[in-house]
Amino acid sequence: MIASLTGIIQYISSDRCVVDVNGVGYEVFLSTVGISQLPEMGKKLFLHIHTSVREDAIVLFGFAEQVEKEMFLTLKTVSGIGPKLALAVLSGMEIDMLCQAIGGEDIKSLTTISGVGKKTAERICVELKDKVGNIVPVSAKTVTGGIQTQEMSAVADALSALVNLGYSDPVAREALAKVKERAGNEAFAAMPVEQLIKEGLGTV
Repeated sequence: MIASLTGIIQYISSDRCVVDVNGVGYEVFLSTVGISQLPEMGKKLFLHIHTSVREDAIVLFGFAEQVEKEMFLTLKTVSGIGPKLALAVLSGMEIDMLCQAIGGEDIKSLTTISGVGKKTAERICVELKDKVGNIVPVSAKTVTGGIQTQEMSAVADALSALVNLGYSDPVAREALAKVKERAGNEAFAAMPVEQLIKEGLGTV
């Protein structure tokens, strides 16, 4: 299975792009957020990939960040939600807001997403409300509220270090969120990378 692609953008449309990897063009479907984050055609890029295998086709779905892929895979576990609808959900709401809506069982907000009716929204909440706490991006307001850009860089570096130490992305993010909750916004924002890593290791 293809898990990631690094190549040159050949083509961009409203819902997909083509990535040239050593002369082979891969068609990749993305959310509207993913499309908006793509560099210009002819530029190099890296995408996390989910490979969907059907009887009649092999379809690639791309994500700029691992957390978006994690949310996509989690949405796909809900009864009745396939990869196309999961991508539509990601296009309809930012991940931190989506996690809040699911955790708070906000059916009204979820049904504003194209393709999501009341019954689907209810299933999403019932099946995922206890899981979304592990899928909040470290840069989201729910994790780094009140932290300035330079401090968020330290958090991102600590996250990368924890992942390199063998922890999964969601586990590393949850660990840093626990450090922030325990220390408070001000103390968390002042922590250097080394302390963030040490504190994060103490929560996993």
